[in-house]
Amino acid sequence: MKRLVAALSFSLLAALAFPAGASELRIALDQDPDVLDPAQAGTYVGRIVFAAMCDKLVDVDEHMKFVPQLATSWEWSPDNKALTLKLRDNVLFQDGTKLDATAVKVNLDRYRTAPESKRKGEVKPISNVVVVDPLTVRIELSAPYAPLVAVLSDRAGMIISPKALTQYGDKIADHLTCAGPYRFVERVAQGRIVAERFKDYWNAGAYTIDRVTYTPVTDQTVRLDNLRAGQFDIIEGLAATDVKTVEADPKLQFLEATGLAYEMMSINVNNGPDADNPLGKDPRVREALELSLDRKAINDAVFEGKFVPSNQPEAPGGKYWNPARPVPARDVAKAKSLLAAAGTPHPSFTLTAANNPIDQQLAQIIQAMAGEAGFQVKLQAIEATTMVSNNNAGHYQAGLAIWSGRPDPDGNVSIWLACDGFLNWGKYCDRELDKTLAEARSTTDSDARAKLYAKASDIYLTARPALFLYHYKWLWGISRKVSGFVPYPDGIARLAGVKVGG
Repeated sequence: MKRLVAALSFSLLAALAFPAGASELRIALDQDPDVLDPAQAGTYVGRIVFAAMCDKLVDVDEHMKFVPQLATSWEWSPDNKALTLKLRDNVLFQDGTKLDATAVKVNLDRYRTAPESKRKGEVKPISNVVVVDPLTVRIELSAPYAPLVAVLSDRAGMIISPKALTQYGDKIADHLTCAGPYRFVERVAQGRIVAERFKDYWNAGAYTIDRVTYTPVTDQTVRLDNLRAGQFDIIEGLAATDVKTVEADPKLQFLEATGLAYEMMSINVNNGPDADNPLGKDPRVREALELSLDRKAINDAVFEGKFVPSNQPEAPGGKYWNPARPVPARDVAKAKSLLAAAGTPHPSFTLTAANNPIDQQLAQIIQAMAGEAGFQVKLQAIEATTMVSNNNAGHYQAGLAIWSGRPDPDGNVSIWLACDGFLNWGKYCDRELDKTLAEARSTTDSDARAKLYAKASDIYLTARPALFLYHYKWLWGISRKVSGFVPYPDGIARLAGVKVGG
């Protein structure tokens, strides 16, 4: 009850001084976003908040097709080393200044060079940004880079007012000023983020809600209780075990979308002394570990069968999923045979997982299944941020991780498995894989890219430096007072057409 009252108090405080008759949408997030600056941010829930306040050059639709947003069109040069974008005319930032090609250049250059920028890896191929005319910008590349359009559909494509950047610099997060449908009003750490409708937005007619309040509530039970009590209108991160409760409540509705996001197990194969163990050194042992797992049983036990068992960074059935390498069935006998051939019938390793109930349950099931094949798995529960830091430094043997997913396949593979991947914790490096990924990035022909990513999958699914376990479904609990909400595979809440009434 205390937790419920605490969450209610957030809503009551946020309601103060709100104009009578104005509409408000109250969204509960499963964690507090980090810094509200596209250059510095790194959390998935932060991307949900940005979607209301910061338009991007490019967006995606519910089928993950690229569609215009601040850019109305884009065209590759014949050698795929330059991308020219035409900008939307008469777009205003939330401080009243006008968006133009110079503003785009200022932002892209900031993402490329600013000391505080975490986008440098994403925009690394950009060698120059040229203002062709007030509404045309040309992005020049050091090498062909087909994923660039996808990069511009995320934080590296969000354009902040140059006036505000000049005024606030790396403190822009406290004064976020973009060209989106809602303007930043206030933030109370661990309390709320408030945004109000920007009436001069270029597509203002698509938005009717006057204010959006985001409240971080880490406890999934509290999120659901407050939704049922009418204190929230939407909750993201609905637990699979709570879906039936939502479906049975006449005041609520349940929506879902198969996600780009996936859960995987990173294995330390070459990052310091912790890699010196049978799992890290012998691909036969890693194959045995995979064969000890029953992904369907894991999905049924942890997620009520709601998620999608998978062994690749692309969801089964997608264009870049390799049908020649389907999800392997569990085969404990073969796993034992592989361990015997490797001369290590009872290999031991430590599996680290974030200290939340879902990851801990998942780790325990993996421990039990692998144990039946002969593995001795020790579990280590750790705070998520600390776990990432430790893994990056090589202080782990195997670790569970979630990736929120990207609409371009390169953003789902290279980050973990390329030699210079920024999340390649285990320092796996295969030059043939790198060569194949580079070739896939160099062409904009989707059929040619699909063949190359299939070739890449043959390499990493044989070496197994990571085991991909399942793709998420984004599960939303929503009040029936809300209409027009469409769930997207990227899990981002887009508010165009959303209404609250009744």
